[in-house]
Amino acid sequence: MNIRAIRPEDSRLAVSRIYEESWRWAYRGIVPQQYLDAIPAGHWAAFLDSPGIFTLVADDGGELVGTASFCASRFADYPGMGELVSLYLLPRCTGKGIGKALMDAAVSALESMGFSRIFLWVLEDNRRARRFYEKAGFRLGPGILNDEICGKALRELQYVKELA
Repeated sequence: MNIRAIRPEDSRLAVSRIYEESWRWAYRGIVPQQYLDAIPAGHWAAFLDSPGIFTLVADDGGELVGTASFCASRFADYPGMGELVSLYLLPRCTGKGIGKALMDAAVSALESMGFSRIFLWVLEDNRRARRFYEKAGFRLGPGILNDEICGKALRELQYVKELA
């Protein structure tokens, strides 16, 4: 397993597929099923080339099986903080240490960029992800985002980590 920066030659559709499959698996029972079933192929491909956002991939012998993106805070309320924007794996790759390796690499990169505090957003009902981040030293922060998907109200909680 190799954790590395996304390359120009990497298929954005392959990375988007990681998001798509992960959303359908991780958010089942949280996000309305009609939304999950309707996610189109390539939905997140354009995001991967957003200015100021850095993306890592987990490369398993040429197959991309995980991804993490990070940047300086995109939120005016959290200036000077780094942000872990996303962390997704193909469902069959969970529980193998790949997510931890991606997160560790993203946190290390944010620290190298000079951030001493970082944060992320996680759906309140995503208990598995919350336990994962808590085990990695993230703590519940003050922020809350209220979203709505297909008429269902969803809440995202902010988790914060102090870096050495």
